[in-house]
Amino acid sequence: MSNTYRILGIDPGSRLTGYGVIEVEANKYRYVDSGKINLSGELHDRLREIFFHVEKLIELNQPDAMGIEKVFVDKNVDSAMKLGQARSAAICASFKFNLPIYEYSPREIKKGVAGHGNADKQQIQRMVSIILSTTKKMNSDESDALAIAICHANHSGNIMHLR
Repeated sequence: MSNTYRILGIDPGSRLTGYGVIEVEANKYRYVDSGKINLSGELHDRLREIFFHVEKLIELNQPDAMGIEKVFVDKNVDSAMKLGQARSAAICASFKFNLPIYEYSPREIKKGVAGHGNADKQQIQRMVSIILSTTKKMNSDESDALAIAICHANHSGNIMHLR
């Protein structure tokens, strides 16, 4: 049994999907990888790209769990529907690995990283860099995905009990 717990965070989007991988050991967080999946073309092509890219990320990083942002409706229902489809493509990519999936609302993620649910993008980026002790320059999609992974680690309490 390993003492490390690896989490893949996914910030889904139909044009840009962010991902981040962290490791947790003895309640210490370590940055592993992050990036974004740039998507173009018809929606079905973008969903296919999300599916295959997330599947490859899981194969490469061998996470113990995946955290993903819940769908929220702001003003545009069509955007929420596309977000839901992007989430579904990422979630389906985990099925062959039997990877546990954990969902968090934007407010839960912000609270889990910055201590309050009204944090802005810059606050999230700063807190992610501090928590993970990284100086890597990252865009908001990457930092949001890492924030989702951190949120899952924080919500899990004793990480090792999940095994």
